[in-house]
Amino acid sequence: MSTALKILVPVKRVIDYAVKPRVNSARTAIETAGVKHSMNPFDELSIEAAVRMRERGTPAVTDILALSAGPPKCVDVLRTAMAMGADRSIHVEISDAEVKEKGELEPLGVAKLLKSVVEKEERNLVILGKQSIDDDSNQTGQMLAGLLGWGQATQASKIEFEGDNVSVTREVDGGVETLRCPLPMVITTDLRLNEPRYASLPNIMKAKKKKLEKMTLQDFGVDDGRRLKTLKVEEPPARQGGGKVEDVDGMIKKLKELGAI
Repeated sequence: MSTALKILVPVKRVIDYAVKPRVNSARTAIETAGVKHSMNPFDELSIEAAVRMRERGTPAVTDILALSAGPPKCVDVLRTAMAMGADRSIHVEISDAEVKEKGELEPLGVAKLLKSVVEKEERNLVILGKQSIDDDSNQTGQMLAGLLGWGQATQASKIEFEGDNVSVTREVDGGVETLRCPLPMVITTDLRLNEPRYASLPNIMKAKKKKLEKMTLQDFGVDDGRRLKTLKVEEPPARQGGGKVEDVDGMIKKLKELGAI
């Protein structure tokens, strides 16, 4: 008999993917005031993956827990996660003032927090986005697996269960790779894994009645110290416009001038 799944899905509130980020006037960070935010797209894939596992019914999923750490407005993405199908959620609240003073939690700090949640909530599967689109670190899942001593499969494009083993297909340079790992494990999701569902109005209303627990880093015994400091943030240089050539010979000549050939 397969082991029942108790899934943890971390979600992050980020600037909406359709918004063009702007550097603030002090050139210390990206401007977030008055900017539309939403759930990190890779985390939407993770919620969808967990809900589909429960819908398949094999193995049985007994609980899907969504978690977010950050300012009070992170509650919005947790409500969305529960409207998509998560059973309950935890908001580890970090005040706006603390975020402004210290910056957001770094990947290692998030991994330590998730480790504590896994142990306290007795999770046996963690599904999280391979990266968040604001810092693009792509580190938290790997660090969490290392701290827990669990197997990991990153950038999953397909997930299948074979008893207590999980087969994960991931895209690599020149093809695909399939990994097989026993539970418990950490999986990070990639864009080809699924198409996240929209939260319907009835499910949005139901989500308001689901449990959302507020906690702090201290409740989990996590050190919130930051080890990295952003010195300067700049816009990328503007791309130069292209030029026209009359024929193939002209193109070859131009490429030679540019040192491309």
